[in-house]
Amino acid sequence: MDLYPPIEPYDSGHLDVGDGHSIYWETSGAPTGTPVVWLHGGPGAPASPGTRRYFDPTQYRAVIFDQRGCGRSRPLASDHHADLSTNTTDHLIRDLEQLRAHLGIDRWLVAGVSWGVTLGLVYAERHPERVLGMVFAAVTSGRLRETQWITRDMGRVFPREWDRFVDLVPLEDREGDLAAAYARLLASPDPDLRAEAARRWCEWEDTHVSLAPGHTPQLVLEDPTWQQVFARLVTHYFANACFLTDNEVLTNLPRITHLPATLIHGRHDISGPLDTAWQLHKAWPASNLVVVQDSGHFTNTMTEELHKALNP
Repeated sequence: MDLYPPIEPYDSGHLDVGDGHSIYWETSGAPTGTPVVWLHGGPGAPASPGTRRYFDPTQYRAVIFDQRGCGRSRPLASDHHADLSTNTTDHLIRDLEQLRAHLGIDRWLVAGVSWGVTLGLVYAERHPERVLGMVFAAVTSGRLRETQWITRDMGRVFPREWDRFVDLVPLEDREGDLAAAYARLLASPDPDLRAEAARRWCEWEDTHVSLAPGHTPQLVLEDPTWQQVFARLVTHYFANACFLTDNEVLTNLPRITHLPATLIHGRHDISGPLDTAWQLHKAWPASNLVVVQDSGHFTNTMTEELHKALNP
C-alpha cells in the first residue's frame, strides 16, 4: 500500500467547543494547500497518526480531529458518570463549524469512513456552502435499518457469536433495543460489568465486520479504556437513532447533489451492505461509486482506493 510517508502536524491544539468539551485538532501538510477535514468512524474510534498519510502533504492542508468524548479530546466517555447528553450529531456538526472558523477556512473537502460518512453527509447537507466535495469509504447513512441490521439481523449470519453478544443482556431486554440495553450496562456502577459489556460489544463489532479475505480482529485488542469509550459512544448514538430523523440523509440529499463525491464500498462489507452506497449513488448524479470487490468494511484495499480518490 503506497501511502505518503509518515508526517508530523505543523500545528495542533485543543478547541473549547462548550458544554465542558475540548476537542483535539491538528493540521499537517501544506499550510496554503487545499483544506480537507477527516471524520473518523465509530462513533468513538478516533483518528490515528497514520491517517495523515492519506493526504499529499504538498497539496493538502489536512485537518484531523477527535470527536467529542474520544481520543485526545476531553472529557472521555469512558467514565460511567460522563454526561453524554451534550454528545449528539448536532453537537458534532457545530464543533465542525467552530473548528472550521477557528482555523480560518472558508470551504473544505470532507472525507471520512464509516460513521464519519454519516456525519460528513449530514454536515454537508446542513452547510453545503462550506463543502468543496466529498470522499467517503465504508458508506453509512445512520438509518434505523442499518442499526437494526448490525445489532439484531446479523445474528442470522453469526448465530453463535450473536448468542454470546445478547447473553449479557437481561432477559427482559433481549427483545428490545439491544444498543440501548448495552448503553445501560455500560453506565452501570459495577466496573466489572462495564468492562465486560465493552469487551462483548467489541467482540461483536469484530465479528460482523469480518467477512473479508485476511480479516483479523482489532477492537478486542484495544486497551480497556479505549473499548469503554468506543462502546459507550456507539451504543449512545445507536440507541438514539444517531440523533437523526429516519432516512434524513437520503431525504436531504438534493441539497448536495451538485457537489462532487466519491463513494467507496467493499463488496464483502456484511456489516454495512452495499445497498446504502448504491441508493446514494443512484440519487446523486455527481457521485462516483467505487465497489472494491475483495474488501470488507475497511481493509487495506479500501485504503488504497481512498488514497487514489483523494490524490488523483
